[in-house]
Amino acid sequence: MKDLAGKLTQIESVMDLDALRAQVAELEEQASSPNLWDDPEAAQKVTSQLSHRQSELRRISELRQRLDDLGVLYELAEAEGDSASVAESESELTALTKDIDGLEVRTLLSGEYDPRNAVVTIRSEAGGVDAADWAEMLLRMYLRWAERHNYPTDVYDISYAEEAGIKSATFKVSAPYVYGTLSVEQGTHRLVRISPFDNQSRRQTSFAHVEVMPEVEEVDHVDIPEKDIRVDVYRSSGPGGQSVNTTDSAVRITHIPTGVVVSCQNEKSQLQNKAAAMKVLQARLLQRKKEEERAEMDALKDGGSSWGNQMRSYVLHPYQMVKDLRTEFEVGNPSSVLDGEIDGFLEAGIRWRKQSGAA
Repeated sequence: MKDLAGKLTQIESVMDLDALRAQVAELEEQASSPNLWDDPEAAQKVTSQLSHRQSELRRISELRQRLDDLGVLYELAEAEGDSASVAESESELTALTKDIDGLEVRTLLSGEYDPRNAVVTIRSEAGGVDAADWAEMLLRMYLRWAERHNYPTDVYDISYAEEAGIKSATFKVSAPYVYGTLSVEQGTHRLVRISPFDNQSRRQTSFAHVEVMPEVEEVDHVDIPEKDIRVDVYRSSGPGGQSVNTTDSAVRITHIPTGVVVSCQNEKSQLQNKAAAMKVLQARLLQRKKEEERAEMDALKDGGSSWGNQMRSYVLHPYQMVKDLRTEFEVGNPSSVLDGEIDGFLEAGIRWRKQSGAA
């Protein structure tokens, strides 16, 4: 408990509680302005930031209170020789250690874009229909993870494969520091299993790529001249070619200088789909800029980064295991992982990245 108290004190220092309280007070003042909702988009941003800051402050305050209460509970249990209370204290200590470790990981997210929302794209790669099915399994895994944490998601576009699964999907996850958290998922994910699409029940290896980008904000200045883009409209469709809309509301935007193509068919109007697609295009161009800067730094350091390479294996046959190839973190229950229980991998990835950066 003494070590845990020291760790929590260090976390409180890193998070700068005085500055956090000042931010909450300033946002509360803005939120109480009678003219707040004259600009709905700005108002939503203020209320969202206020909610997030209050949540952070409440989270660390509750952890400190739980730690203080645990000390009292231990003393009473030992003084009275109450074995049930001792067991309860041990259980709470285990849970508290996990929660404080999780908060410590949050303090490791110090990158420029880490506090932002995340825009995630999943693409099927080698493996045919199994790879398309695998891409859809990954999409479900991330959406279930967001659901477990009560993080709102917006699916911008899904391109369905002919037989089963998806060719690609793009979605946004909205939460504080969710880009920094999910950015360690970027790379190629490998699945080994008995193929449900092989009538001879042979083992199949398939691949899908995950790309994670920060949501673009006004301060990023990602200027895209109108002459640099081509906008195509088409009819939204779902699995099996069934029409979602009866109008050409889906939008595909091609960035001519780079060849980057994005699309959106989630919204009902062509105008809304174009706005959403432009946000994804800006995020992708911002990501390209980051990757170019990183490549320049890697060249200066005379070394490369393993980002974008194969980073995790999900084996369903002949044994059951999910293993991260960078951190060596592994879980023997793939079903739970594919159902969204990936926090262990995320925390291990964030720590690994921090250690790699320090090295």
